[in-house]
Amino acid sequence: MKRSATRDTPGTPGSAPGAARRRGRPLGRPLRHPVAVVCLVLLALIVAASVCAPLLTSASPTRATLADAFAPPGGGHPLGADSVGRDVLARLLYGGRVSLLGGFIAVAVALLIGVPTGLLAGYYRGRLDAVISWLASLVMAAPAIMVLLVSIAAIGPDTNATMAVLGIILAPGGFRLVRASVTSVREELYVDAARVSGLGDTRIVRRHILPVVQAPTIVQSAQMFGVAVVIQAGIEFLGLGSAGQASWGAMLNDAFANLYTKPSLLVAPGLAIVITVAALGLLANALRDALLETDTPAARRPGRPGAARPSALPARGDDSLLAVENLRVTYPARDGERTVVDGVSLTVRRGEVVGLVGESGSGKSQTAFAILGLLPPEGRSEADRLSFDGRDLRALGRKERNALRGCRIAYVPQEPMSNLDPAFRIGTQLIDPMRRHLKLTAREAREKALALLERVGIAEPERVYHAYPHQISGGMAQRVLIAGAVSCDPDLLIADEPTTALDVTVQADVLDLLRELQRERRMGLILVTHNFGVVADICDRVAVMRSGQVVETAPAERLFTEPRHEYTRMLLDSTLENTPPRTPLRQAPATGTSLQEKV
Repeated sequence: MKRSATRDTPGTPGSAPGAARRRGRPLGRPLRHPVAVVCLVLLALIVAASVCAPLLTSASPTRATLADAFAPPGGGHPLGADSVGRDVLARLLYGGRVSLLGGFIAVAVALLIGVPTGLLAGYYRGRLDAVISWLASLVMAAPAIMVLLVSIAAIGPDTNATMAVLGIILAPGGFRLVRASVTSVREELYVDAARVSGLGDTRIVRRHILPVVQAPTIVQSAQMFGVAVVIQAGIEFLGLGSAGQASWGAMLNDAFANLYTKPSLLVAPGLAIVITVAALGLLANALRDALLETDTPAARRPGRPGAARPSALPARGDDSLLAVENLRVTYPARDGERTVVDGVSLTVRRGEVVGLVGESGSGKSQTAFAILGLLPPEGRSEADRLSFDGRDLRALGRKERNALRGCRIAYVPQEPMSNLDPAFRIGTQLIDPMRRHLKLTAREAREKALALLERVGIAEPERVYHAYPHQISGGMAQRVLIAGAVSCDPDLLIADEPTTALDVTVQADVLDLLRELQRERRMGLILVTHNFGVVADICDRVAVMRSGQVVETAPAERLFTEPRHEYTRMLLDSTLENTPPRTPLRQAPATGTSLQEKV
């Protein structure tokens, strides 16, 4: 949606084109990737050995027997004993608990801070994004080692607490990754389509944003885990960890102290750290390759019984459906503000089709977005009056707007393929708004979706219902969007260039379908277009826009026969409907001086 807004107002701040995205499932292709399988097996063995340490050895990791100092492998010490007679195998197994737990704490804290803040900053942007990004930059600017040393001096040699501080230090990296992932998908048209359908922010984030975040977050978590294990071992090696507990870092400390006496003490803890960190790194790479290749199937949602329409919405009144007076839309610019819609007034009655016509950049789409309440965050709108069915839209909050959008005010965008989420089946995307607004059960919503697909002229509704967007054509996708727009029986339908991306024959079918549905349901319809042929075919009344202003409003028949404004006459003169056909070209003589001559 916002892409069309950007085209409609060149030079204004708009949404950047969203990057194409892929989603992955955590357990799919990774299990068929040999490197991933080997890494998972190794990590599982390390974790299992640490958890089951009491079952694998009866020795204590902290009990010292000076008589067994530097004991060789064998007998009661399968891997030998260290400088004070402690069993190396027991310290290795129990030390894995400390090292792995420390890594888990650091990653958990980093994700608990980084993921929610990244979602909030990337989705809502504005001042919240600026504040959180500034705090993240502040944390990243601080020297990590100095922060850890100061925290150890303040809270004492507590390994778990130190790992929690490390998690705070790692959180900005997770925040920036999540924020970038959310920003890349937030401007996708299917996210806007979900917002137009009246879905709340929480549901949109859960269904359309989180699946995008999961793959890079899982990959980074594996990498952070490896880093945390190394840093935890380093802290223990320096003797700054919890006293009296076995850990891989403490084993390295003892081994280095006796490097010339018994260098073999380095082998066990060194191999444990290298294998764990290498497995985590290789697993992260395998997950990155596998998760980004696998599409997530549509998720099924449990049904919720209920009434057919939200009770908080006002009763339908007279035929005056939408009233807009002196609407103004502005964007910040270097020299102050740039006005893209200036003083637009518009009225739509129930059962009436109003065409909003003008060249690209005239402010048509921005007017539609202002009515829907879907301007970009930097956009600002104001109006003397903006009411729908007697209700002041200016006074509504986000939740109340969502209750209207998709339910009583619907939207049909251009670029149909971009407004369907590629990771969900068509049926899933159709039933979500119905279940939210109409409180239908899953079965009821499915039956209505199939009936709507059949009504909009899709010959195989069952197949299309279970298909992904890439499996259907552009014309069929537009019919799907129209079915979704009318699924909750709206009173007002805003169609923004609904035939632009379609060929001529499909355009005619879509226009006929819109007109039939509009008459059947007695909807008000705003048709945003630059095509006067479409206007003549479907509109009852026309408002012509130029440079953000409505220069002429008239019934469609009179506009074509008696245009009053010079700009309207210029637009009509630019069409080719009344132009005489060109005469054929006559081939120039072989010896002529010109190649061809127009008769």
